[in-house]
Amino acid sequence: MFRRIGFVATQTVSGVLLMILFGMTVVQAQQSGNGNNGQGIYTCVDARGRTLTSDRPIPDCNDREQKVLNPSGTVKARVSPTLTAQERAALDAREKVAQEDWARLNEEKRRDRALLARYPNQAVHDKERAEALAQIGVVRQAAMHRVQELLRQRAVINEEMEFYKKDPSKAPPSVRRQVDELAQSLAIQGRFIADQESELKRVNARFDEELTRLKRLWLRP
Repeated sequence: MFRRIGFVATQTVSGVLLMILFGMTVVQAQQSGNGNNGQGIYTCVDARGRTLTSDRPIPDCNDREQKVLNPSGTVKARVSPTLTAQERAALDAREKVAQEDWARLNEEKRRDRALLARYPNQAVHDKERAEALAQIGVVRQAAMHRVQELLRQRAVINEEMEFYKKDPSKAPPSVRRQVDELAQSLAIQGRFIADQESELKRVNARFDEELTRLKRLWLRP
């Protein structure tokens, strides 16, 4: 009787051990399956029309979109085609142009806001133009006065040089030096006045361009 009880106990223990091992195997299989489900199922139709599936990105579909499916079959995500080096360079170039356009538009908007804040109406703009041109006019007028003074000095020197008309080399060094200095000063003043004329045109052109832009901005609601 004791032997039978021992045999039954042994069988019971063995059965329990088998059930535990079987349960662990099932759990591991479920965990493994859940891991794959977490990654998703990749699917696509390749260039030959075949529908392919895998638990990872499919190399045969690198040139086309791949879908990542949930275990229920719904779309979890979409994987864009892998670009070639040439395609990537072209995409980068387009993105760069788009970014530059965006930056340019933002800069234009910023300039427009600043322009409107500075010139809320044409009267303010006209006043600032007049003041800017007046400043240039003052500088130019001073240069013209300087030219007139230099011309008077040159007239005096020319009278002295009349005595050495036949041979200017016999004129005193100080007189010859004054002649050279006056010529250089007149040339400098001439260039300065020409620069002021150019500045006058540049300032007028700037205000004209601003006014054209402002007229559009003032009409906005």
